[in-house]
Parts: sequence; structure tokens; C-alpha cells
Amino acid sequence: MIVVTAPTGDTGRQVVQKLLQSGAPIRVIARDPSHLTEEVRDSVEVVQGSHGDPGIVNEAFSGADAVFWLVPPDPKAVSVKAAYVDFTRPAAAALMEQSVKRVVAITALGRGSPLADKAGFVSGSLATDDLIAGTGVAFRGLANPSFMDNIARQASAIRDLDKFFMPISGDLKLPCVATRDIAAVAARWLLDDNWTDQGEVPVLGPEDISFNDMAAIISDVLGKVVTYQQISFDAYKARFIQFGFSDAMAQGMSDMAWAKANGLDLAVSRMPENATPTGFRQWCEDTLKPAINT
Repeated sequence: MIVVTAPTGDTGRQVVQKLLQSGAPIRVIARDPSHLTEEVRDSVEVVQGSHGDPGIVNEAFSGADAVFWLVPPDPKAVSVKAAYVDFTRPAAAALMEQSVKRVVAITALGRGSPLADKAGFVSGSLATDDLIAGTGVAFRGLANPSFMDNIARQASAIRDLDKFFMPISGDLKLPCVATRDIAAVAARWLLDDNWTDQGEVPVLGPEDISFNDMAAIISDVLGKVVTYQQISFDAYKARFIQFGFSDAMAQGMSDMAWAKANGLDLAVSRMPENATPTGFRQWCEDTLKPAINT
């Protein structure tokens, strides 16, 4: 039995689809099962509730061989630690109580970097990995750079203003990855029952690319001029406050961007085993262009 958390989000939804193709038995934890597709509801076992709830995770992890762990967004959390580590504590206890064999988690690049403890959401994610690994469970942290899919969150600005915004230099080339590729890597590890150790798996995408490079590709794909505008870190934080984030979580976003601007994601070299296939142009054709046109 494989348990999938956050099965209605961008990554979790695609993990479920990959696992369904394998025929493996799947159980999902969903706050609102109506957000699952009918196909998924008919094909998996559903435990309704939050995977931050002790009773829910104990029920869901019972008899499980592997768990896909993804902390859900909590923009109003009182701190990054509360959103990541404190949310995961019930699951860590349940992993031990239910003798789960393997956990595959979504995490971030940056372990071992001097920036790692000043990197906002990245710091929270790495601390969560430590909590899970401390249970003794076999563990794989899929260590990701920024997601291409986050650019789609600025679809309205790209459509209406012909711009998108970040506080990072437009010329800095960084790795980025499509969530579809993260899901494929996660599914492979979840379906493999031949590992018993702990470690990280970088998932780096096919190339390093700057925001100015992205703007040129977006322009070409959409057939109009789209530019990238670098904004201040204060302005970046203020945008999240406007979106309803708590001050602590908005600061966590800003701190993460600051760390990436200072090279956090560049410490791991791309090799064939940690590169993934979806390039930014292909992602724009498949994901961004439809989002802009809706």
C-alpha cells in the first residue's frame, strides 16, 4: 500500500496519476475528496481529513509500505517552523507507530549550504526532512530547485501586464524543474521496494535558465513581448502580504528568494542521473500557454 498526501495539489495529483498506471494499491489523504477526480475516487482508498491530524495519519499509515509526504501550503501560519516541522510531527510519530517502511518527500536544494538556515521555506523543508529521517524510516528527499509551475501563478500579470516579477537578477541562470518530472521521480522511488537507506535525490531539470531567458521563451510561445522585472525583496514580501499571507510566511518567501539569489540552488552539479526531461519551452507550450488563454 502506498499512501499519498496532498493528492489534489500540482505535484501530488500527478504522483497519483503515475502510481495508478502501475496498478499499485493507493490510499490518499484528502481534506475534501470532492476535489479528487471521479477516476481517482473510484480507483483509490480515501481517508478524509488533514495529514497534520494524529488520528488521520495513524489511520492512513496503517498497513502502508510507503508514504509520499508533501507539506501543504499554509500561508497564514504563525511561523515557517509551525507550517513545516510542527505540521509534520504527528506523521513522524505515526510512521514509527505503524512501522511504515519508506517515505519519499518533496524538499529543497540547499543542505550543507551556509545559506540553508536563513532560507525561509527551504529551511523549514530541510528541518522537516530531519524530523522524518530521525524516525529511522528509509527516506528519500527529492531536493528541488524552483518549480517552472510557479511562473503560472503569475499568469494574470503575464496576460494583462506582459510582465512577471521576482526579486532575483534577470541574468542569473538557475536550475528549475517541472512538477510533472518531480512526480515521475517520486513515483519511481515509491514503487521501488529495494532500498532501505536514507538520502537526498536532486531533481534539477534539463538546464540552468535565467528569468530573462524565460521572458524570451514566453514571448516566443505566446506571440507577444513579455518582459521580466526585478523587484525589491521588500516589494516581493509586500505582494504576499496582499495575498493574505501572515508576516512570518511572507518573510519566509522573501528569505527563500534571497537565498536562491545568492546561489543556494547552484551547489549541486547537473548529471544525467539528476537531470529531468521537460525544458522550459515545452512547459510553456503545455502548461503556461493554456493558463494564459483561460
